[in-house]
Amino acid sequence: MAAIGVVATLTVAEGKNADFEAAFSELMAAVSANEPGNEFYAAFQCKDNPQQYKVLERYVDQAALEAHGKSDHFKASGPKLAPCMAAAPVIEYLDGF
Repeated sequence: MAAIGVVATLTVAEGKNADFEAAFSELMAAVSANEPGNEFYAAFQCKDNPQQYKVLERYVDQAALEAHGKSDHFKASGPKLAPCMAAAPVIEYLDGF
């Protein structure tokens, strides 16, 4: 099984950066602590657009990616993150080697 990469582009509403960063930091910690199939999960703020963040993710396989989406901590993050968003996430899936 090949690794799976994900790049999620998240656009945060004006004035919501601190709330987003706090909620997403909780999610990053929960992924690290509870998802052995996740090898990397981190968010970065874009230098040319402070309202946009890129989330870089790497999973050992498709099953690990699916487990992430079904996890309690991922589901719980939705209500915290949704009020911060200015647009729907743009998700790109990548095949690792």
